[in-house]
Amino acid sequence: MTRFIKQTRIEAPAEVVFAWHELPEALPSLIPPWENVRVVNQTGPISQSGSRVTLRINMLGPITVDWVSEHHNYQAGRQFQDTQISGPFARWTHTHRVIPIDEAHCLLEDDIDYALPLAPLSHWVAGWMVRQKLQRMFDYRHAQVVKAFSGVKR
Repeated sequence: MTRFIKQTRIEAPAEVVFAWHELPEALPSLIPPWENVRVVNQTGPISQSGSRVTLRINMLGPITVDWVSEHHNYQAGRQFQDTQISGPFARWTHTHRVIPIDEAHCLLEDDIDYALPLAPLSHWVAGWMVRQKLQRMFDYRHAQVVKAFSGVKR
């Protein structure tokens, strides 16, 4: 099992931060501009178990991969998960959590359990590179959420 966890304190109530993640424009705004990825389909909201999101990833030149994830384990105001149905990983389960700290602050947590294709060899050869890419991507994503709530009156 390979795990990646990113946590950031957000200066906003947990319910407000979670509600932001439920907006249709949230996902596109979390895709880093340097990633050649776009949302091609969404079948429903994160609250609907079994709803799916399809991302198209340009791997190299004209080579693309569709990454299909399915939402489940929704807990209103607190968490949801997406699990890869098909895509670049051998396994991917991403738990999105918004944990209350107090009435005006929360902890945003992304907890990802993943495996690369051809593991364990691929983890030995490219695991460090994937981890760096995840770190950079989730640093950006968390910065976007912090930015969305900076200057918001509570």
